[in-house]
Amino acid sequence: MKIQYFTDTDTLYIQFRENDITETRDIDENILVEFDCNAQLCAITVEHARERANLPQFSFEQVAA
Repeated sequence: MKIQYFTDTDTLYIQFRENDITETRDIDENILVEFDCNAQLCAITVEHARERANLPQFSFEQVAA
């Protein structure tokens, strides 16, 4: 998994797998989800991420199963 935040555009990109994207769906005007040829979720893009989440910062924590 790769998480990228682009401050200049306030865009959050979460990549779950690096497969080729074959379909992109608009959830709303600011959220896109991308799928591979097997309908597996590959990535989510959130535009205006900080504004939509109303969060001043972002943190990440990996939790062991």
